[in-house]
Amino acid sequence: MVENAVAIIPARGGSFRIPKKNIIDFFGKPIIAYTIEACKNSELFSKVIVSTDSEEIAEISRKLGADVPFLRTEAADSITPVSEAILAALEQVEVFYGKKYDYIVMAMANCPIRNTNDIIEAYTNFITKNYESQISCFKFGFMNPWWAFKLGADGVATKIMDILSNVRSQDLDPLYCPTGAIWIAKREHLKKYKSFYGEHRYYEMDWKSAIDIDNYEDLELAKVVYSMINKSIID
Repeated sequence: MVENAVAIIPARGGSFRIPKKNIIDFFGKPIIAYTIEACKNSELFSKVIVSTDSEEIAEISRKLGADVPFLRTEAADSITPVSEAILAALEQVEVFYGKKYDYIVMAMANCPIRNTNDIIEAYTNFITKNYESQISCFKFGFMNPWWAFKLGADGVATKIMDILSNVRSQDLDPLYCPTGAIWIAKREHLKKYKSFYGEHRYYEMDWKSAIDIDNYEDLELAKVVYSMINKSIID
């Protein structure tokens, strides 16, 4: 356990695209359970905090072993950036427990495939390389953005990137996308920039662990991948 590290799981109650997204059933458990368990089982954190404005989410999270000493009083709307929500939660945490935490890990509740080993490996990379801030990402595969285009009602396409149609995909540089699975920052960086972005570096995860559920299509993909990984359990 790292006594000066805290994990904060943001779990707002008012999700729109998937109502009650953070506590929907995912293979027999509230989806937030997977994140709480991954953080707790890593044994890296003196506290695993769920920051929520919902008493229902708070009660479920407490039963799952997370610390929920208060409800979120700020940054609980749908437009506030997640970094601001983490900052608000951190201020509440430090006042409540009367101590400062040097390392803050944000783990989104809607990433149920990210596991304990993913968290340990990401944290080890962050500490070993002495980053100020680290944001998780994954490499695009078959859905390669190099080929992306906007499609008009008349069926005419407008390319997003200036890439020749005859360029082979294997000749293009790999592209990456951030995921909310595991973000880590030193306290002073987070306070200075009011964001995990700033003097940040990226950490590549496996795309399966990086699945970040925002809509029902994401949820279906996560179910397929989880079933594939845990076939013996589900059978």
